Amino acid sequence: MAELIGDMLPQIPSRTSPPALIARILSGGIVGWFITAPNSSVALVGALLGVVGALVGAYGARTVRIAAIERIGAIPAALVEDVVAIALAALIVIR
Repeated sequence: MAELIGDMLPQIPSRTSPPALIARILSGGIVGWFITAPNSSVALVGALLGVVGALVGAYGARTVRIAAIERIGAIPAALVEDVVAIALAALIVIR
């Protein structure tokens, strides 16, 4: 819930600032590893894919969000981004 609210506050640093990006890279790698850990032969691949997903998510979502803010405003853009992120995460986890 804090992410949903904090994401809309102007004083929150950019997702591509070093501390935020490092946290995303680490969490992406850890989650990728955990998801693939039962099959230890691909755990490293899972971690690497998690890192790539974190980077794509950080930079790709930033680009899309900036365009969305210009079209529909900051709060609607943040809400749409959160819904898309949750839906994609659910889709990936259930597959």
